Amino acid sequence: MNLTELGFVAGWRVVRALPRPLVAAAFRAGADRAHRRGDGGTARLRANLRRVVGPDLPEAELDDLVKRGLRSYARYWMEAFRLPALSREQILSGFRLDGAELLAADVAAGRGAVVALPHSANWDAAGAWVAATGWPITTVMERLKPEGVYERFIAFREGLGMEILPTHGGPRPAFEVLLDRVRAGAVVPLLADRDLSARGVEVNFFGGRTRMPAGPALLALHTGAPLYVASMWYEADAACASLSGPLPVPGPETGPLDQRVRSLTQMIADRLAAGIARHPEDWHMLQRMWLDQGRAGEGAALPSSAPGPA
Repeated sequence: MNLTELGFVAGWRVVRALPRPLVAAAFRAGADRAHRRGDGGTARLRANLRRVVGPDLPEAELDDLVKRGLRSYARYWMEAFRLPALSREQILSGFRLDGAELLAADVAAGRGAVVALPHSANWDAAGAWVAATGWPITTVMERLKPEGVYERFIAFREGLGMEILPTHGGPRPAFEVLLDRVRAGAVVPLLADRDLSARGVEVNFFGGRTRMPAGPALLALHTGAPLYVASMWYEADAACASLSGPLPVPGPETGPLDQRVRSLTQMIADRLAAGIARHPEDWHMLQRMWLDQGRAGEGAALPSSAPGPA
């Protein structure tokens, strides 16, 4: 076991054993130290948030936004470490979803649903809430290194009631399994605001070009399942989300598949952008995002994503 894995083990064991106010204060202090240093992922978050808020926001206000963003990111990790110790009732009360009735109807009808998510607030709490509600949920997770950290994250999320598929290296291609799960009536949430494969769909996002995974659009096009886009944010007492959609899925008469994937992925990008713009402090994007961004100063963020298949 290397130091990285030991750190995560300590997090899951120690953080959940201590009183929440004490842990929250420690994580907040850590976020403030990262803000003062301003290197690595902090510099990347600042650049990304500048894209979101535009050039006219004064630097002092951007600096405050970055500080709040780092505190939000620290809150995600603090809550993730504590999630396995929560009761079902605590999981249900710690997350609120505007539009839950839409997913309830989809699951009851057996048609499943695809939900495109941003890297915002607490997506693990969202997944745990879906599972605690009693709905089947399947998603994918990138293969992290070292392997021990990856296995512990798999165990963490499976322990919350989610079925987790690796993006590659599984017994079957992840996309084939996701097709089966959607057709069987499962909820399939996929982080959709950043593509890790370099084969994603190029879209316009906050006035710049980036790539986003094709998975959410392809799943909806192949299965006919409703496709939603989630906005996610924090409130003082809970992680929150709202659903936009279902999106209008273009039919075969509108053009070839690749054209429909591009059109639908751009719709996803537009709705993700609208949600992020409402709550920019809760968008945890500490990595390179836009195609015209250089790599200088880019720091490695802690593993936090479960990207959709590309």
